[in-house]
Amino acid sequence: MSTASAPAQQRPPVRRPGGGGPWGGMGMPVEKSMNFGPSARRLLGRLRPHRVGVVMVVLLSVVSVTLSVMGPKLLGQATDLIFAGVISKQLPVGMTQQQYIEQLRASGDNQQADFISGMTLTPGHGIDFSALQMVLGIVLLLYVFASVFSWLQGFVLNAIVQKTVYRLRQDVEAKVNALPLSYFDRMQRGELLSRVTNDVDNIGQSMQQTLSQLVTSLLTVVGVLVMMFLISPVLALIALVTIPLTLVITTLIAKRSQKLFVAQWTHTGALNGQVEEAYSGHALVKVFGRHREVEQRFREKNGELYEASFGAQFVSGIIMPAMMFVGNLVYVAIAVVGGLFVSNGAMTLGDVQAFIQYSRQFTQPLSQLGSMANLLQSGVASAERVFELLDAQEQTPDPVPAETPASTTGRLAFERVSFRYEPEKPLIDDLSLMAEPGQTVAIVGPTGAGKTTLVNLMMRFYELDGGRITLDGTDIALMTRNDLRSRLGMVLQDTWLFAGTIRDNIAYGRPDATEDEILAAAKATYVDRFVHSLPDGYDTLLDDEGSNVSAGEKQLLTIARAFLARPSVLILDEATSSVDTRTEVLVQNAMRALRENRTSFVIAHRLSTIRDADLILVMEAGAIVEQGTHTQLLAAGGAYFTLYNAQFAAAVTEGA
Repeated sequence: MSTASAPAQQRPPVRRPGGGGPWGGMGMPVEKSMNFGPSARRLLGRLRPHRVGVVMVVLLSVVSVTLSVMGPKLLGQATDLIFAGVISKQLPVGMTQQQYIEQLRASGDNQQADFISGMTLTPGHGIDFSALQMVLGIVLLLYVFASVFSWLQGFVLNAIVQKTVYRLRQDVEAKVNALPLSYFDRMQRGELLSRVTNDVDNIGQSMQQTLSQLVTSLLTVVGVLVMMFLISPVLALIALVTIPLTLVITTLIAKRSQKLFVAQWTHTGALNGQVEEAYSGHALVKVFGRHREVEQRFREKNGELYEASFGAQFVSGIIMPAMMFVGNLVYVAIAVVGGLFVSNGAMTLGDVQAFIQYSRQFTQPLSQLGSMANLLQSGVASAERVFELLDAQEQTPDPVPAETPASTTGRLAFERVSFRYEPEKPLIDDLSLMAEPGQTVAIVGPTGAGKTTLVNLMMRFYELDGGRITLDGTDIALMTRNDLRSRLGMVLQDTWLFAGTIRDNIAYGRPDATEDEILAAAKATYVDRFVHSLPDGYDTLLDDEGSNVSAGEKQLLTIARAFLARPSVLILDEATSSVDTRTEVLVQNAMRALRENRTSFVIAHRLSTIRDADLILVMEAGAIVEQGTHTQLLAAGGAYFTLYNAQFAAAVTEGA
């Protein structure tokens, strides 16, 4: 064993903003306002794999809209048939329409003559019900087929959107697994969960609600505009006034509401972080009587979210009433001008009726496009937050081709290793050490000395700034992470269990383990002792917090899991801190047998647990200041001697 290290400033791992306690997560900075255009285009770009489906949606929409816009024109013809039948019934039998018009002009009634001249009449005859029935039958078929094609369009679009969101969730999950540990140290857990769940769900809902309306509304505007120009170019020009007004109103309101939507989802993430931390530290909050402070900070965050959400919805909600107001003005103008055209015979009553329906159909999609702005802005705001996650820098990729150690003896060496969490704050500089196969190496030292950092570097949770670490002669940076970590077993002070049976939790590291191997590991780590006291034994279901077993039992389960994995290097980071004294002695005896031909690193604050270690490393400020056996270090009277005496002196003082 050799060491060469230089003193370095003590530096704990970088913590996520607001993390570290149930009162963290407050005062997080608000994200910059998004660049709406590029983010929206990127979101729509995720539809690219479904080009065929998108084309089908457009074609189905074209057919549906075409059939729908033909309806008012045909209904106008039905109106003309009814009105013409009523007027014809009142005219003298045997007189032609032209004769009647000339008679009116001769009597000086030119206005009524102009009105009659714009119609097709058969004096003495009533309503042509057979023609009316045919027209209404055609209209009914048009609307039925329009509804069918609209339903098909919605069905196809729903499949496209759900598949797109499905792939987005997969990408987010893959990204989370590819991110380095440093990202999670900086990111508040509740904020990350909000992006992965709330924001992704909001993207799906926004796309589902806006894309269908967007395509249909745009096609309806075009189709209705064509029909209006065919009926009356003058009235069509009046209706066109709504387009620039709509664009101006929507643009002015959207600019103001966009910032509010970004703030809304930012505050949503911050509030989730606050809630997650408060509930995970609920017992601590109660113990220290800080529930009032937690409640106050929750109210503040909840108030900020309320103000941002209310402002975003209120401002964006102005669009729809504004569009309706513009549409009503155009409706009045069309009704007045259309009435004048009917009175002078320039248009039929049915055409004016059809045009009024078209004007409603024209302003309605424009209003829908305006009202969709809030949904679209909300969805794009969430999309940018998800894209920020997807764009985060990933951990360095595994080398191709990767190297694999020729043997699995467990020889681990640090060669002039340097590392720091932040470039300007050094932690470990020029550190070298070697652990031989079968050795138990204990690492002790004060908090912040760099003990856990060494473990993080062994597992490649962080990459080195200099030097290298080798496992059985192979640089771990040249191995795949899966290969490296399959050779290392790790038991942390903070236990982690998932929702499942005790058997499943033990076999987590080796799903292919046999029942006998699981039982052997459980007996070796004294899990078997308490499992038999549970109603269902190894089939006992644990929740994700492991609340139905004690803290010491949870730690024994994690130790059993590591033993079953058969690693060549075993890392125990305060692994027995939650185990009672008697159980700790038993576990230490079991570990001594299981460490045969296996290198073990033990990080411990209770020095009594590492007396039998083959080698003890004493770290201070990222440097190894002493090394040796327990007896040698006590005899040297150095840093270890001081730590040991201080620990036991404190125990004596407390006992007195």
